[in-house]
Amino acid sequence: MNIADIRKEYTQGALNEGSLPNHPAEGLRQWFQEALNAQVHEPNAMVLSTVNRQGRPSSRVVLLKEISSKGLVFFTNYLSRKGQEIEADNHVSVNFFWAELERQVRIEGQAYRIPEADSDAYFQSRPRLSQAGAIASAQSQVIESREELDARMQALMADDSPLQRPAHWGGYEIVIEYAEFWQGRPGRVHDRIAYFETGPGQFSSRRLSP
Repeated sequence: MNIADIRKEYTQGALNEGSLPNHPAEGLRQWFQEALNAQVHEPNAMVLSTVNRQGRPSSRVVLLKEISSKGLVFFTNYLSRKGQEIEADNHVSVNFFWAELERQVRIEGQAYRIPEADSDAYFQSRPRLSQAGAIASAQSQVIESREELDARMQALMADDSPLQRPAHWGGYEIVIEYAEFWQGRPGRVHDRIAYFETGPGQFSSRRLSP
């Protein structure tokens, strides 16, 4: 098949300026609930992009864990590549694509570590296997073999004592500075509504040409 011939017509809906709230976090909350109602596969999966000290971008899929009043919360290893890049330059972008609804949300902002107590609380809510994974994995670091990682996991799972959050693992809150809501439309004449920050926690929205 010729890749250039792959084409899907978008017909699911339309996006009007008056259908979104005043704050992009509330708009995301609204659309996320609609994605849940539509049984979208992994609606909390989002592509997170960071940049290194040379300005070179990198992207990966992470999972949204909370929509706060200011933005989005996710958890990761602070010593991973993305963690180190955020520490060097905390400007990030996020992209959701919900194919079943023919919708996309783009968000730009700054990522800040959440309070340690909040990271502790979330860590304790996780299944033990996920807790052990956060402890055992030196994320983004070279390891000798899969067996080395499996041995760490087996040792942690064999011990019945409670697992504690390691200092290198926790949450970030992405405080929104720009957001764009996209609804696919026929003929690629899509609807795009963008939120521009006008002051701390204040936004105005505008329609963009597709």
